[in-house]
Amino acid sequence: MFLLLLALWIVFNGAFTLEILLFGIGVSAVVCLFMVKFAGYNIKRELKAVKKLPFIIEYLFVLLIEIIKANIVCSGLIVKGEKKIQPVVVSFASPLKSEFLGTVLANSITLTPGTISVSMKNGQFKVHCLDASLYEGIDSSSFVKILKRIEG
Repeated sequence: MFLLLLALWIVFNGAFTLEILLFGIGVSAVVCLFMVKFAGYNIKRELKAVKKLPFIIEYLFVLLIEIIKANIVCSGLIVKGEKKIQPVVVSFASPLKSEFLGTVLANSITLTPGTISVSMKNGQFKVHCLDASLYEGIDSSSFVKILKRIEG
């Protein structure tokens, strides 16, 4: 958090000088100490999150790739019009225990074109798919695998 606060300090100042850097270090340290003392901030929890950063970066990269692939598939379904589109609502159970990561999964599904997360309760997802072919492998997708590794 200290480095994030320091980076924000430098960005918001719009310049980078030794004086701004030193003053930013002091202000960031005071804010961090305040957060530890009064806001329940835990440095150990942040260090655990930093260790998961490579998985988070991998997840964002996979999400971007999946969005691009889904755009191509959906565009092909709509433009070609060879096959009749068959919308379907499907349910599946997620192995994720964290409600936060379940929400991340639901949002990732909604971000990929052709699918919308309808509901999420107790690890059970309902997803509306533009076509039945878009559902294939959604319950064991790379999203789920990476989020499971993040969950630890």
